Amino acid sequence: MYHFGVITLSDKVRRKLQDLPEKPGCYLMRDRRGKIIYIGKALSLRKRVQSYFRSGTWAKADPKLRGLIRSVDDFDILVLRNEAEALLTEGQLIKDYKPRYNVDLRDDKRFPMLKIDPNEPWPQFKAVRIRRDDGAIYLGPYVNSPATRAAMDFVEKHFGLRKCRPRVPGPEDHRHCINDIVRYCSAPCVGRIARDEYGGRVEEACAFLRGEKPALLEEIRERMAVAAEAHRFEEAAALRDTWFNLKEICNQRARVMSTPAIKKEDALAGITELQRLLGLAAPPRRIECHDISNISGTLAVASLVCAVDGVPSPSRYRHFRIKTVHQSDDPAMMAEVIRRRFTRLQQEGGAAPDLLVVDGGITQLNATLGELAMLGVSGIPVIGLAKQFEEIVRPTGLPTLRLPSDSKALYVLQRLRDEAHRFALAYHRKLRARLVRESALDAVPGLGDKRKATLLTYFGSVLRLQRATEEDVAAVPGIGPAMAAEIKASLALKETGAKN
Repeated sequence: MYHFGVITLSDKVRRKLQDLPEKPGCYLMRDRRGKIIYIGKALSLRKRVQSYFRSGTWAKADPKLRGLIRSVDDFDILVLRNEAEALLTEGQLIKDYKPRYNVDLRDDKRFPMLKIDPNEPWPQFKAVRIRRDDGAIYLGPYVNSPATRAAMDFVEKHFGLRKCRPRVPGPEDHRHCINDIVRYCSAPCVGRIARDEYGGRVEEACAFLRGEKPALLEEIRERMAVAAEAHRFEEAAALRDTWFNLKEICNQRARVMSTPAIKKEDALAGITELQRLLGLAAPPRRIECHDISNISGTLAVASLVCAVDGVPSPSRYRHFRIKTVHQSDDPAMMAEVIRRRFTRLQQEGGAAPDLLVVDGGITQLNATLGELAMLGVSGIPVIGLAKQFEEIVRPTGLPTLRLPSDSKALYVLQRLRDEAHRFALAYHRKLRARLVRESALDAVPGLGDKRKATLLTYFGSVLRLQRATEEDVAAVPGIGPAMAAEIKASLALKETGAKN
C-alpha cells in the first residue's frame, strides 16, 4: 500500500496513475474483489482519474465520494476517439454493469434522447431527457440538443410524421394547420394515410436513427449540392448543418451498437471454459484475434483486436495495411500480418498473448503457425474460428471443436472475431473513402482544400466542373480568371490522359 497524503493507494492504483494518457475515454473503478463500483468519462483520462486521489479532492469531498475513493483498489481505462464517443460508451457501460456508486453519485445532467411510443394511435417523436420503462422506443442519448432537434426535424419531414399535439388528431385540428404543406405531414387527421402505412413510416424513421439506413445521408448531401448549384445558399447551408448533425448521430449509434458489452461474469466463465476445452495450463486472460479485409486484393488491410479477461480492450487494437501481397490471398496476407506483429513484439520485448485466434479455417491457421515457427516463437496456443459452422479449428492432428450455441467460450470467441472483422472493415472503408475524395482537382497547382470544397459545392461534381465554361469557373467566389484558366487547363490535360 502507498500513502498519498491522507489517502492510502494500492500499488496497482499508484502504478497505473503514472501511465494514464492525455486522451479521452472511460475509466472503470474496482474494489478489492474486482467488482466495478464506478464508471466515468473524461476528456483527459490522466487529469480526471488523478484528480480523485489528491488531498484537495479529499478535503472537499462529501461522505459518498470519500467512500468511493476509499473503496478503489484498481481501475481500468478505455481510450476512445473523442468526448462524444466517451459519453455514449459510458452510458452503455453503466447500463450493463450498474455500478453502485453511479447510483449514489449520479448527477442531474441528462443527455437528450428521442422517444416514440408505437402503441399510440398515431405515434410521434418527442425530445426527452429521462428514459422510462413505459414501452416506448428511446433513441440516443445524443451529445447535444441541436443534433437531437435536427434529427427529429428531418425524420418528421422526410417520413411525413405528424408534429401536432392531439393524441388522435381530427378534421377540426386540420382547419388551422398547414403542416401538410410546409412540413410534408401525411395528414392522418383528414384520412390521407392509413394507420398501417403510417406505422411503416415510423419503423423506417427508427431504423434510420439507429444508423441502419445510411443511404438517406447521401440523399441529403445531394440535395445540398443541388441547392448550392442553384444559388439557394441559405437552403444549402441548412441542409449542410442537418447532414453534419445526422452523420455524427448515425456514426455514434453505429459505434455503440457495434461493440455491445459483455458481462464480466460470463466473460470469465468463457475463458475458464476455453482453458478446459483447449487443455491450456492457465486461463487465457489475454486473447488476440486477427482478421483480413480486402476486395479482390485491393486496399487489403488487417486488424488486431484484444480481449483482457474476455472483455474487448480497444486501447490495444491495431490495424495493418497489407504491403507484400498484391492479389486476393488471405492466408498469405495473414502470414504477413503475423510476421510483422510478432517481429515487433520481439524487438520491443512486449508480452505475447495467452491465446491467438485467426479468423478463418485451416489454411489461415497453417499460415500463422508457419510464420511463428520461422520467427522461433513457440508456446502460444493458436486456433482458427471458421465462419461456416462456427468451428474451432486446431493444428493438424487435433480434431475441430463445434460448441453448442449457448457456450460462453464460443460467445467470447465470436464477439472477439466480430470485433476484429468490424475493426478491419472500418479501416478498409476509411481507405476507400480517402480514394474517393481524391480527384482531378488535386493536380491543380495552388488550389487548396478550401477552394476545392467551394468548387465541388458550387458545381456538385468534377464532371460538371469539366463541362462548365472558364467564365463560369471564374465566377465562383475566391477563384478568379487566372485560377479558372489553370483549373480548366489541368482538367483538360487529365481528360486527355485518361482517353489515351
